[in-house]
Amino acid sequence: MLDYNAPDDLLKDKTILITGAGDGIGKQAALSFAEKGATIILLGRTVKKLEKVYDIIVENGWPEPAIVPLDMKGATVKHYQDMATTIESQFGKLDGLLQNASVLGHLEPVTQITEDIFDEVMKVNVKSQFFMTQALLPVLKKSDNASVIFTSSSVGSKGRAYWGTYAMSKFATEGMMEVLADEYANSSLRFNCINPGGTRTQMRAKAFPAENPETLKTPEDIMPLYLYLMGKDSVKENGQTFVAQPK
Repeated sequence: MLDYNAPDDLLKDKTILITGAGDGIGKQAALSFAEKGATIILLGRTVKKLEKVYDIIVENGWPEPAIVPLDMKGATVKHYQDMATTIESQFGKLDGLLQNASVLGHLEPVTQITEDIFDEVMKVNVKSQFFMTQALLPVLKKSDNASVIFTSSSVGSKGRAYWGTYAMSKFATEGMMEVLADEYANSSLRFNCINPGGTRTQMRAKAFPAENPETLKTPEDIMPLYLYLMGKDSVKENGQTFVAQPK
């Protein structure tokens, strides 16, 4: 699956929502999914970035996407419920959800973690993703086979010093995915996580400022796994965490 060769029509007639779609892995996923025929709902907090992704998709002649400007740090449960209602009325169903948006917080000893940073990381990485997914479940169930992908991390499976809040949020992400996967095991929905590994993104640069980005894989390099899990060939995959760059 790491070298999965996706057919050109893999996601034809599919509607997929991507969070954090303006940058990095989310942006590349939007382009890769659109190239394979999907209508993409681009969600992010910076409209200009979303518009640039929109323009690339349209210029390539792929299905016209939609833009949802939303800051997950400030969004409420009502925002997600209203969004789900709008998606159902406009598209009828939702075939895929990529929960890609995350914030890093600060890399620091646990004794220095402040309430503000802890709350911000947990709000974006856990609480918002849960309530967005919860609101979208009825729309996802209208699909013949819907795929929900959460984004994990190596520090979400084994804790690491100084990664406190971010690591805790990713442990929570994997637990959330496993609960949902078990609850919907006998349905048309499947839930999995991807640990993308060290990838050339702004978040990686913030965490490792001295690292040479040229030594890292690009978001495009790891897209085969994302395409595999979003498409029909992965319908039996449920409740798993996939590592995009195994050592």
